[in-house]
Amino acid sequence: MSARESRTGASVRDRSRARAWIIQILYGWEALNRAVPLAAVLETTLATRKIAPARQPYIRRVLEQLASHLDEVDRKLQDVLENWRLERLSSLDRQVLRLGAVEILYFADIPPRVSIQEAIRLAEKYGGDESVRFVNGVLDALLKRTESLSES
Repeated sequence: MSARESRTGASVRDRSRARAWIIQILYGWEALNRAVPLAAVLETTLATRKIAPARQPYIRRVLEQLASHLDEVDRKLQDVLENWRLERLSSLDRQVLRLGAVEILYFADIPPRVSIQEAIRLAEKYGGDESVRFVNGVLDALLKRTESLSES
């Protein structure tokens, strides 16, 4: 394996593990009723937990985008939810959807199908019995809507 392949594999692994931290941070932020800025929850987490330095830039990048675009992300998710309201979902499913949506909507360097697959993996690991199918369906609908709007 070349040094470049090794770095690429490590960066993919770091990004994947960073996503799990992002879900935990978002979950904690929501548990605080979003009474403190997301950036403050991030800083507290970084100060009290051992998060590998290689994962921190991606965590910051995602959380900064989400903090800047939360209303739009939530609105776009709500637009593709059928017979559900975002605030009625389990907190974990909501955070996984937000993470997947912010990547799909704002991260051109990450293929949307990778974002969906990573969200599915998180739903498998942390969610309930129906989380995997639900997360897959919602993010797939978001991707299709986003693609159809960009083609118009």
